[in-house]
Amino acid sequence: MNLFTRVKLSIMMFLEFFIWGSWFVTLGTFLGRNLQANGTETAAVFSTQSFGAIIAPFIIGLIADRYFNAERILGILHLIGAVLMSQMYYATDFEGFYPYVFGYMILFMPTLALVNSISFNQMKSAEKEFSTIRIWGTIGWIVAGLCISFLFQWDSSEAVSEGLLRNTFAVSGVSSLLLGVISFSLPKTPPTVFKGEKIALSSLLGLDALKMLKDKNFLIFFISSILICIPLAFYYQNANLFLNEIGMENSTGKMTIGQVSEVVFLLLLPLFFSKFGFKRTILVGMIAWAVRYYLFAYGNTDELSYMLIFGIALHGICYDFFFVSGQIYTDSKAGEKFKNAAQGLITLATYGVGMLIGFWVAGLITDAYKISEFKHDWEKIWMIASFISALVTVLFFFTFNQKLENSERNMDKKLNEI
Repeated sequence: MNLFTRVKLSIMMFLEFFIWGSWFVTLGTFLGRNLQANGTETAAVFSTQSFGAIIAPFIIGLIADRYFNAERILGILHLIGAVLMSQMYYATDFEGFYPYVFGYMILFMPTLALVNSISFNQMKSAEKEFSTIRIWGTIGWIVAGLCISFLFQWDSSEAVSEGLLRNTFAVSGVSSLLLGVISFSLPKTPPTVFKGEKIALSSLLGLDALKMLKDKNFLIFFISSILICIPLAFYYQNANLFLNEIGMENSTGKMTIGQVSEVVFLLLLPLFFSKFGFKRTILVGMIAWAVRYYLFAYGNTDELSYMLIFGIALHGICYDFFFVSGQIYTDSKAGEKFKNAAQGLITLATYGVGMLIGFWVAGLITDAYKISEFKHDWEKIWMIASFISALVTVLFFFTFNQKLENSERNMDKKLNEI
């Protein structure tokens, strides 16, 4: 890959996640404080991400893979996204906001796969080159959080009260417009399926990988992945609202500590994985969720503020040790024929089904422990999330049989190639 191509792909990845991070992190606070949305309504908005993840295979499999270049689809989706973002900026109530965020997430979630496809198409060795491109996405998310908290200070109590948090949609919209225009100059990525070539709908949607569920260990992992995403939804939906409600300054910027730790633990994951194996690694990830929510339940912005910071920093272990190791495990179990389908299946299970259930549960519990208009009993809310995480951990520990696994050598090989 030449330098010019590398720079363009890096800018693409930076903007892709800058766009997402510039509004999604503070969404819960905006909904609760500026649109007076209750927990159930907030859950409905966050669930649009899950609907996007469920519908994404149709857009990618039935359109992008068959008829149009990926970079053109990416450009069109982001240009439309910029228009929808402008409507979200002007919305004054939940009813006026929801249709636009729903439409936006249906269009945005497929772009996550498109930027990967465009990148992979330019690489001779994805195992060696992709991480150097993908890391710019994490940097984009971090920069977005730092800008909101430290440059513009839109997440301060005064700014939120004045409605300035809606400016995050303006920044995201302008960035989406920019990426939409830039996308048409990205390296050409033609359809992967020739016109006239017949492919079963089940193959396009990744349903062929359902055969993998006949493997008892993979079935246990699959079910555990869905269940662990229920407490995960609590974090995405409530973390920023919680931190702002208890008075943490620059909460959005401080939440980027989670992305920094994600990079660090991603580098440590191969060493941990090769020494302790899949089961222990994924158990550490699950335990980290339970610990994180316990820290949130009893931390505060005074003498126990370190508990909140440590809870945020655990994001690297929570995400990498569960999701990344899970993707590697899935890849090793799938074999060459079902690799793509298997990854699509596990994404559908987690970001689709699991988080859809999770957002609904989190919304109900948040409403149940609402004390006043801008106050919740966060100790009980986070302890429920911690309990669910611990329950899934125990379930996985007693049902997953590491001794039956004969693919650990293949997983180690995959990790060594990262």
